Amino acid sequence: MAGSVVTRKRNIECRTKVKTGCATCRIRKVKCDENKPFCHKCVNTGRTCDGYESPFRFFTSQSINSTHAGGIKSHVGLQPIPPTIIEIAPRDVDLLNRYFSTKTMFDVKLGCDEEARQVLQASLTDPPIRHAVLSLRALREDLETSGDGRASVAQQTPSYHYGLQQYSMALGGLASNLSSPGPNGLKSALLCCQVFISIEQVRKNYAAMAQHIIRGLRIMHEYRARPEFVAANKLRPAHHGQLPFLDVFIIKLFAAPCKFADPPAAADVSGTTLSVSLISPHQEPVESCNLRTIAPDMRTELTRIAASTLEFLGKVSQVELVGSALRLLSEKAALLDSLESWLIDLELVQTEIGSPGPEPISVSFLRFFHLILKIVLLGALDSSPDLYAELRTENDRLQGVANNVGERVRAYITCSGTSSGRGERSTVR
Repeated sequence: MAGSVVTRKRNIECRTKVKTGCATCRIRKVKCDENKPFCHKCVNTGRTCDGYESPFRFFTSQSINSTHAGGIKSHVGLQPIPPTIIEIAPRDVDLLNRYFSTKTMFDVKLGCDEEARQVLQASLTDPPIRHAVLSLRALREDLETSGDGRASVAQQTPSYHYGLQQYSMALGGLASNLSSPGPNGLKSALLCCQVFISIEQVRKNYAAMAQHIIRGLRIMHEYRARPEFVAANKLRPAHHGQLPFLDVFIIKLFAAPCKFADPPAAADVSGTTLSVSLISPHQEPVESCNLRTIAPDMRTELTRIAASTLEFLGKVSQVELVGSALRLLSEKAALLDSLESWLIDLELVQTEIGSPGPEPISVSFLRFFHLILKIVLLGALDSSPDLYAELRTENDRLQGVANNVGERVRAYITCSGTSSGRGERSTVR
């Protein structure tokens, strides 16, 4: 009897300790089989496998399509993982930076390295963020493999379903965290919003994308991510100085270069390749081509205003003196005037061309971008009672534009047959 106890003790001591297992097995101090992305030990026992270090690190050689994800349940109440000191690999940062926008499929640089690093670092200890990143990765890989035509819509892959599953888990965990928001929960919400916006862009669900934008900007404003005036000459400092600046990320996303093309195909501001309008290129009036020539010029001016807005937001984040803040209010007014002038010019261009039918989708995305800039600027340095009514109006307009764009994009994908087979994707010329 004593001998068997000694033997059992010796066997336990001789076991190889696994330090690279999933977070759940490491917390439970049990041996992990290290199946990716979820270990079988967790899945088979009905537990949530909280994954491994970087959400990207283990997918370089193994396709997500071969993942066994059965038995995983969507739930709320995800528990944070104890902090682990892990250096984020530059290649992981580059990959997430690329996946933030579908524009990067056409060799466009976003300049969101810092945002990507912040998301990946948080994903090491925050399950909702990790699930969001895994979702974006799976959906983006599915898009690049399957194309963006109606064939890809009809034939949803295991990778696509896995991405949706991870998205659902991220949404559930985020809802739980926000039930009693603290600084960590708010940070998690804003970082999740970043990834959710990118997810919905990949899915071409612009209505949902707008909802994430609106809710994220509302969190920033309500919890005072930047200093603001509470009276004529009283400046209140930022309440949560460590909150991610979601507005900066969104502006970078929309301001990144995009390609405009001659008929029959063109890239819109979102980076999704689409016909510029839903009219056949051969049936389209010659006059409508003029708007294609002018639209890039309109976008250049809007991008210039966006760059000035980013500089302005940087100053607001650092402002401490009332006098400096008052000067920034004048700068804010000038930027809003520039946006109003830009919109007037756009309407004049469309009136002069007078092309029948709906406006090009690329122009609708410019309106989307214009409204985002306006909403961001309206909320800067302001907490007056009248602001909320004005923001509500502009948010409704933004949602309306997003709904319209989403419906037209879906109609295009369903009816055009741009991509007739798997692996095909319409191209920008």
